[in-house]
Amino acid sequence: MINTKRKTVFTAFVLTGTVIIILSIAQSFKGFNNSPEGVYLRIDTVYNIKSFKLPDEVTFAGEKMPLDNFDTRESLEREILTNAYRHSSTILIIKRANRYLPLIEKILKKNNIPDDFKYLVAAESEYSNMVSPVGATGFWQIMPETGREEGMEINTVVDERYDVEKSTQFACDYFMKSYEKFGNWTLAAASYDGGRAAIDEQIDIQHQHNYYDLLLSDETARYIFRAVAYKLIITDPENYGFKISKTDLYPELKFSEVKVDSIINDFSAFAEKFGTNYKMLKFLNPWLRKPFLTPKSNKEYLIRIPSEGMRNIEKIENGELIF
Repeated sequence: MINTKRKTVFTAFVLTGTVIIILSIAQSFKGFNNSPEGVYLRIDTVYNIKSFKLPDEVTFAGEKMPLDNFDTRESLEREILTNAYRHSSTILIIKRANRYLPLIEKILKKNNIPDDFKYLVAAESEYSNMVSPVGATGFWQIMPETGREEGMEINTVVDERYDVEKSTQFACDYFMKSYEKFGNWTLAAASYDGGRAAIDEQIDIQHQHNYYDLLLSDETARYIFRAVAYKLIITDPENYGFKISKTDLYPELKFSEVKVDSIINDFSAFAEKFGTNYKMLKFLNPWLRKPFLTPKSNKEYLIRIPSEGMRNIEKIENGELIF
């Protein structure tokens, strides 16, 4: 049995040994900074966390944001800070934007919708075929009943909400109707999130017709500011702390289209006939929900087929990926 004095000596010995071990480990971590293998482990790293200076003027769809108002300014700052420090998610948004924005821009232009509406997709789905807890689906987060009302085919075999082109056309039709109703693009965009009826109700209650003067639900109140924050970050990522080269961006995918109006029993065999596989076929055609197709009568479907070499990165030339 150890007496009290011996216990004290023993405890001191253990504590001293523990301190020595911790200091040795810490020193070894610092030593990794000079490691020839390039391992950089630091225990004294200081993160450069900062706020960001807002541009002198910011617009959405050609309409100036009233940044002289403290509430407008703080709302935009909130979304910039929130998304600039969502590092991994925002990096993926920047990468995907390079792939999908050219297609979305083309459809917006065809429908005379302002180009800035392409940033609403970042706020809606981060340029991905996301499915919300309530069933809103695709790039434009379309509810099934709403899509069907506008003529979209939505069932267990085909779901056109997953088709970027058709869902963008759906959104354009909605925006144009909202613009005709509200008379400005900012409210037209906000109505996509909050619904026309909800916007109308608040206009009647508050007797205001300007988005920036209306008290709206939290989600709709943040909607335009979130889209504008993504606009600023995507167009000038380095200004918001993102060092992304051209080779980091996801390239546009090259493909051809095949017209189909009859039953396809096996998409794996179908893909093989065109020199590809089921995985790539589904990647380009996520609206095909089953490994087969039972088309509606008198309806023609366009199925994308990857161009030769689409999947393979051959080399990097002048800072760009070549396929």
